[in-house]
Amino acid sequence: MANRSHPIRGYAYIAAATLLWGIAASLGRAAFTRKLSPSGHSLQIDPLILSQSRTSFSFLVLLPILATRRGWRNLAMPRADFWRLVVLGVLGVAASNYFYYLAIQKTNVATAIILQYTAPVLVLFYMVARGRQRATPQRVSAVGLAVVGCILAIGVVGAGGLRLNPTGVTAAMLAAISFSFYNIGAHDILARYDRWIVLLYVTFSAAFFWLFVNPPWKLVAAHYSVAEWSFLVLFAVVSVLGPFSCYFAGLQYLEPTRAVVTSCLEPVFSIVIAAIALGEAVRPLQTLGIVVVLSAIVLVQIPDRSAGDQAAVLEPIE
Repeated sequence: MANRSHPIRGYAYIAAATLLWGIAASLGRAAFTRKLSPSGHSLQIDPLILSQSRTSFSFLVLLPILATRRGWRNLAMPRADFWRLVVLGVLGVAASNYFYYLAIQKTNVATAIILQYTAPVLVLFYMVARGRQRATPQRVSAVGLAVVGCILAIGVVGAGGLRLNPTGVTAAMLAAISFSFYNIGAHDILARYDRWIVLLYVTFSAAFFWLFVNPPWKLVAAHYSVAEWSFLVLFAVVSVLGPFSCYFAGLQYLEPTRAVVTSCLEPVFSIVIAAIALGEAVRPLQTLGIVVVLSAIVLVQIPDRSAGDQAAVLEPIE
């Protein structure tokens, strides 16, 4: 059983998820800039296809594993919770994936990341508005530091900066809203189901939704190569199946504000991985941003005695 007063495991799970997302970011960046086959064919995939394949392949991998280990009957759930997970999968996971990649396509990585990582502000605002938390100086400071740290870490200051394409900016903000939505929604439903069941239904609903938006025959008509399909399967595991299972596990230990602030480690890991794997330089301001993000994470996890309340932490279901 988890120790509610020391949710270190929750932070470890969230950190593992953001590490995998950081690896996925570098993998995607490398795939779009390097040749994937001896014939010189480069990977060119639409944001919709990338979003669709991530959740679809994750569901197809996860379903037979859970069905074999637990049995089909043990995968069933009440209709009300089923529809909650459908909404979470479509408006949370599917939407955040698609709008994030659309934002990158229409603007640049820096713009997409910094606007998506306004999510801690949105989550804190929601939690305060619903009376589930108080806007204490500590929480507000931690959220503010997380956002500022992301701005510095991704190199907006002193570099190419933001590219404010209207469509891209709108997409990035919708990604932030969707990201906030599944932080809050998943935390609530994980009180009753383990993360694997939640992940199964979330990826199923997202995959089913994309079938209507982009039917299978359109995928066939795209004539993707073996290298492209292989990349999509690998990308699904690295960017969805692995990190979301860790992230949902973290939400079983942490309330949404702490989880979403900790998720700001993603741009930090992306920078470090890109520096190691791709040889990209890390500027002094980016290093400062990494320190600021880490400071925010430390600040948000310190018990806030002035608030007079304890964060609602769920007992993990193993």
